[in-house]
This record gives sequence, structure tokens and C-alpha cells, in this order.
Amino acid sequence: MRLVCISDTHSLHAGVALPEGDILVHAGDVCNEGTFREAAEFFRWFGTVGQYRQRVLIAGNHDLVFEDNPGAMLGLVPDSVTYLNDSGATVGGLKFWGSPVTPYFFDWAFNRHEHQIGQHWDMIPEGTEVLVTHGPPLGVLDRVQSGEQVGCPLLLRRVQQVRPRVHLFGHIHEGYGEVEQDETHFVNASVCTLNYEPNNLPIVVDLE
Repeated sequence: MRLVCISDTHSLHAGVALPEGDILVHAGDVCNEGTFREAAEFFRWFGTVGQYRQRVLIAGNHDLVFEDNPGAMLGLVPDSVTYLNDSGATVGGLKFWGSPVTPYFFDWAFNRHEHQIGQHWDMIPEGTEVLVTHGPPLGVLDRVQSGEQVGCPLLLRRVQQVRPRVHLFGHIHEGYGEVEQDETHFVNASVCTLNYEPNNLPIVVDLE
């Protein structure tokens, strides 16, 4: 099963060259300003681009309309897309769980304070094979330009408990890349660079 992983396209999705694969997975920040128009344009692209058998999506902190008007967003989701929001689904025989939540930062969408965020991670079930969150766990592909590591420590703790085969995220554009650690394949698939240029390639993960 080939996963094609992207994140943080920030309304610049049309310029992304997507490789072939089985499941296209987007880890949030489909919008830049978080408007309904941006989201609608994204869904028109995401629901039809390529020859993927299935597509999985979560929102991110820039996707304000997804949190402010969730009913309208659900109405936009194409039949070809599985949208996850602190929820799971079996896709292509793989057990997915997705959450848009990130630590509080300037009151963007799906931001949670430290005393709130743990309850979201506690929902991640044992047996999850592909975990999709918008932000990274602490210490994994989460280093910003200043050198500080800004991932979520409570997410790291839950990932170490659940041990998914793949943990896909974005959010920290400077952390783009992939690494194997403790039997989990971590992927920061941020398409946009720190300067919001869509120069990073999608990351392909093959699962047997």
C-alpha cells in the first residue's frame, strides 16, 4: 500500500506535483486565510486529482472555517474523501486516526491549551496504524528556525504508547522530512517552506 503524504499546501495545491500511489493523505492547512472559498477550491482539487483509490484529510490551524462552520465543511467533503476530526476509519485496510489539534498559538483554529490537549491524544486508540495529526510530537521533525523544538510532549507520550506504523504531520514547515524512530515512520510532509513557497515534494511511504 503506497501512501502519498502532503501537508500545509496553504491554497497553493494546484502547483503540487503528485506521484502515483494508493492513498493520498493531507495533514492539514489546506487554506491560508481559512475562508470558505479557499476550502471549496481545495476540495474541488483534492477530490479528483490523480488516480488514487482513496483520500484522507484532516484540517490544520489555518483552516479556520473547518472549526467555525463544521456543518458547511462536511457538506463540501467529496464522497472520495475520508475527513477525520478526532476520529478514525479503516482506509485501504489500514486503521487511520486523525486530529487537527495543535498546542495553543495565537488563537488559530483547533488550538488547545496544555490542560486541554491531552484529552484529544487520549482518544487515539491502540491499534492505530496510520496516525495523522497536524502538528508534530516533541523532538521529532519539529525544530523551528530559531532552533527550538516546538512539538507537543503529550502527543509524544501517546505516540510512544500506541506505536503507529506511520505518524504523518506538518505544521512546522522547517521540519520537512522523514525519520524512523521506535518502530514508527515519522513524516513531516509540509509542502510549503518557511517562506510559504510550495517547493517541498510529497513524501511517499510504502507499507506492506
